[in-house]
Amino acid sequence: MNLKEWIVLALALGGTAFIVLAAVGLLRLPDLYCRAHALGKAMTLGLILLLLALWVELGVTHAGLVLPLAVLFQLLTIPVGGHLLCRLAKRRGLPQWRPEEEKRSQP
Repeated sequence: MNLKEWIVLALALGGTAFIVLAAVGLLRLPDLYCRAHALGKAMTLGLILLLLALWVELGVTHAGLVLPLAVLFQLLTIPVGGHLLCRLAKRRGLPQWRPEEEKRSQP
């Protein structure tokens, strides 16, 4: 394997790891606000790393020149979508998760 293939592999594995982390956050976190935060951050970074891996692999081709625009589009739309989703949930009155107080036993 040459250096280019190692870079593509590292970027693709990093992107996949962040997307899996976003999926775990979606399953494990308690409310919409926490889930949107996990998806907004981890999914953006994971998708951008995967697109960068594809960009390195394709090089200077037509598709390779379009990929930076896709990265820019993802940087702009995923955080805005997460913000709008949370804003709508707040307006609809969806409560935020609060940890329950531990029940103290009486001596």
